[in-house]
Amino acid sequence: MSTSNFEPVSLANHFLIAMPSMTDPHFARTLTYVCEHNAEGALGIIVNKPLEIDLGTLFERVSVPLSRGERLERYRNLPVYFGGPVQTDRGFVLHRPAGQWQSTLIVSSEIALTSSRDILESMSETGEPADVLVSLGYAGWAPGQLEWELSQNAWLTVAAQPDIIFSLPPEARLPAAMRLLGIDFSQLSEVAGHA
Repeated sequence: MSTSNFEPVSLANHFLIAMPSMTDPHFARTLTYVCEHNAEGALGIIVNKPLEIDLGTLFERVSVPLSRGERLERYRNLPVYFGGPVQTDRGFVLHRPAGQWQSTLIVSSEIALTSSRDILESMSETGEPADVLVSLGYAGWAPGQLEWELSQNAWLTVAAQPDIIFSLPPEARLPAAMRLLGIDFSQLSEVAGHA
């Protein structure tokens, strides 16, 4: 019998909730949706840090005109998010349903992450996929790095609920994820500040 390399528990399709002690300004008070987690590392999108740019402006910058029409107007004023400090010049679309795109990472039966231009063109032309969160950049962890951060109590984890991402305003997402654990974030912040 050979010694087996155990596969770490994957946190894909989970939320990472930054603990109040998180001092990295990129991640302080963030809710991150983990899209991929395996022996090669982890990749996630911060889902509660909107930037000062809306989708209408982003679409103009990448020369994909948003078509007119009621279904498409809902995209125009949606914020673009700071998805993380890696590749901040690249766009990533977290969406449901998953659909078929040129460059897509399927996260769950409901949610996928796409980085190819064809999804933007579909959004412009057909208004699909229905639920989107567009980010610039992503959060990445080297092999073993996320596990180490978890061992240092940098994050809480909880199974993700898509409606928190797609149905709540950005400022409500972190408190809603905390409630999944039965924790009030404001109480956690106060307690963590007293050693």
